[in-house]
Order: sequence, then structure tokens, then C-alpha cells
Amino acid sequence: MGTHDAHLIWDWNGTLLDDFTAVIGATNAAFADIGLPPITAERYRDLYCMPIPVFYERLMGRLPTDAEWLVMDATFHRYYVERRVACALTEGVEELLSGWTLAGRSQSLLSMYEHEQLVPVVREYGIHQHFVRVDGRTGPSGGTKAVHMERHLTALAAEGRITPARTVVIGDAVDDALAAAHVGARAVLYTGGSHSRRSLEAVGVPVVDSLADAVDLAQSMA
Repeated sequence: MGTHDAHLIWDWNGTLLDDFTAVIGATNAAFADIGLPPITAERYRDLYCMPIPVFYERLMGRLPTDAEWLVMDATFHRYYVERRVACALTEGVEELLSGWTLAGRSQSLLSMYEHEQLVPVVREYGIHQHFVRVDGRTGPSGGTKAVHMERHLTALAAEGRITPARTVVIGDAVDDALAAAHVGARAVLYTGGSHSRRSLEAVGVPVVDSLADAVDLAQSMA
């Protein structure tokens, strides 16, 4: 597969995996543990941003201390793991991934979910064979996606698979668009995950309400 082929970089949480219910449930369970009031899904989507400590600052009115952040992060992930098992792939994902593969195009997955946990989870959902590369976050949580996107794209380019100009990132977060711009790729943002449509539209990239529309648009862009 040559460098002139269109390439998709998929996000995982809130994009391929329909896990927003698990995310908001885990967030509120973690908040309850430290005495914070619950947050509605609408408020979550209006305020969500990366890095996560800044999101918590929007909720709390101040940045969490280092000690608070460690507790909040660990507590959230514990509750999330419990809830994630009930989550399904977003509607139509299997067909979209298969169709892109059968068309002779490549795709990969990049997530801020911790790498050692991400890889077996993707395999568990039975879609791993569609990706030429699967990368999760390495190092501490709480950062932004740009540095991971750079590492991901560099590895793909080294394998002779893609060029940034023919690459489109599909994700559910503003951070996905910023990470794409950081490496010279394009982005399409999906409204089914962590952000409100208003928040996504403020970035200035295409925003869609279905992953099928995202793939159609990505194909024309790349």
C-alpha cells in the first residue's frame, strides 16, 4: 500500500466505541467519592476539554491539586472499567471499517486510552484486523493528543503507508482536530461523543452526526 492512498485515523472512546453513558456514569461516581455534585450529560458536553485537569477546573472553579488529580483520575478509571463492558460499538462501525478495508484503503486507531488496556479491548470487540496500527496513550494521563498523534503518524509514515495530506482524523473531540492540525492532517468531528455540536463547530472543521457521514466526507477530503 503506497503513500498516495487515503488514510483514516480513528479515535476510540466516543467515536468507534459508544461509551458516553459509561463516561458520564463514571465521572459522577468519581465526583460522589470526593464530595462533588453530579453533572448532567448536557453540561459535560458543554464544558469538556483537554487536558482533563482543565475540564475539572471548569467544573470545580479551580484546578485540582496534584493529589486531587491523582485520586480523581484513578477513581474515574476504576468506575469506567466497570461500566465499559456494557458498551457497544457505535452503530454501523463494523460495516464502515470493512468497507474502507475492502476498498483497498488503510486505517489506524489512536486513542488517549492507556495503550496496554486499549489493545486487548479493541481485539475484544473484534475489529482489530482492520487497523494497520493501534496506539493508545503512553505515559501519564491528563495531557493532549498532539504528541501522540505525531508519534502515531511518524510510525505510519516510516512504514511507507501514509502522508499527512492524504490523512483524515475522525474523532468526537476538539482535541482530535487540534492533533490533526498539529501534524498537517485534516479532521472530521462526530457529535455522538464528548462534545456538544456548538463546541465542535467552534473549531472550524466539518462536524457530522453519523460516522457514515464522517467516512463519506473524509473520502472526499483525502
